[in-house]
Amino acid sequence: MLSSFTQYRSHYRHNLKLAIPVVISQLGHTLVQLSDSVIVGHFVGTISLAAVSLVNSVFVVGMVMGLGISYGITPLIAQNNGQQNHAECGRLLSNSLFINLISGILLFVAMYFGAGNLLGHLKQSPEVLKQARPFMLLLSVSIIPMLIFGTFKQFAEGLGFTKQAMSISIWGNLLNICLGVIFVKGLFGIRPMGISGVGYATLIDRTIMAIVMGIYVFRSKHFKAYLQTFKFTLIDRTRCLNLIKIGAPVAMQYTFEVSAFSAAAVLVGQIGAVEQAAHQVAINLASLTYMMASGVSAAAAIRSGNYFGAKSYADLRASAIASYHIVLVFMTITALIFVAGNEWLPWIVTSDVRVISVASGLLIIAALFQVFDGTQVIGLGILRGMGDVNVPTLITFLAYWVVGLPLGYVLGLKLGLGAEGVWYGLVAGLAVASVLLYLRFIKTTKKHLENYIFDDAMKIS
Repeated sequence: MLSSFTQYRSHYRHNLKLAIPVVISQLGHTLVQLSDSVIVGHFVGTISLAAVSLVNSVFVVGMVMGLGISYGITPLIAQNNGQQNHAECGRLLSNSLFINLISGILLFVAMYFGAGNLLGHLKQSPEVLKQARPFMLLLSVSIIPMLIFGTFKQFAEGLGFTKQAMSISIWGNLLNICLGVIFVKGLFGIRPMGISGVGYATLIDRTIMAIVMGIYVFRSKHFKAYLQTFKFTLIDRTRCLNLIKIGAPVAMQYTFEVSAFSAAAVLVGQIGAVEQAAHQVAINLASLTYMMASGVSAAAAIRSGNYFGAKSYADLRASAIASYHIVLVFMTITALIFVAGNEWLPWIVTSDVRVISVASGLLIIAALFQVFDGTQVIGLGILRGMGDVNVPTLITFLAYWVVGLPLGYVLGLKLGLGAEGVWYGLVAGLAVASVLLYLRFIKTTKKHLENYIFDDAMKIS
């Protein structure tokens, strides 16, 4: 045990130094949804909380698609930085900003006019649907500034600058909470807006975050050498395709997973509004730990990209294994917290004892999938840093849509296990993804390392 720690100690230190700010900034996306649920759950009511659950379960699919596309720049920036190719980093930022702006507009149209109309055909409560539609519009608009923020965030993080996005995310979330309470309650002479209030708060928050992050990148001395080749009009087909080749599969990876959880919310909604609200409570809490693991994954992608660009495959493998160790320890701790606090954690979001009763059972199941959830997202990050995105995309589809969701449907609705049955299916999907992605990582890194050693031997001979 001690020798293993000594072997990876430097990687633990470097990975954590990079990961902790990313973890906090990644939490921003989830904390927006959690704060919306807390405000609505305590100040409005259970029906409104169910409406937030329904909208978020659909909106989050579009959100992670956009975020996945924005992630396409990070490994390319990390790899080019590893090769000291600073000029290419500025060109990549120009093209990434263009892609993400177009993606944001397309996703707004798809989410509001497509997914928004779909809500009425999902056998949901009429009271829930009535409150869901205006909230859906506001969240759909907010995806545009969210992706602009993501462009600058991923660029900075790809170069190893992670603390600034963390600070902006912290202040943004505080602003979102304050505005949400003011708008929902109708303070300082503003009329009470109900569920729409948290929608306006989210839109304003994300717009301000995008502006501030952009100002930081363009004015910081750290990026001057990289931005000499940046131009808003410097759009190149080859670079756009390279960004999309990584970003689109990453978007699909997150989409397959998150859409499975969103479909699970719809399935639970067919059982009842109380169960749907409980699902929202439990999934919000589980999403916090997932986004923390996702932050470690993002840092692992950056480190893997640096080592991959420098062809330092032994360090890549060691750094990746260290990231696995970190997330295993963290997710084990969170699993124990969920088990110990399953009856009082839901009170953070709601005071409805019926919702709390169901949510407490779901948190026990959430504890079961913590390790699987953490290790599968680490595997995705490591492989993404190496540019390996296509096979992992197939793995995520298989795990969530061939195994997880169908099993959840059978257990939850056909066999009568209710919301817990749906969640047991999700556990199975996460387990499959975790194991297959780890095996993919082992095989891929072993192949690169062996080829590199062989090439060196040939040069010497």
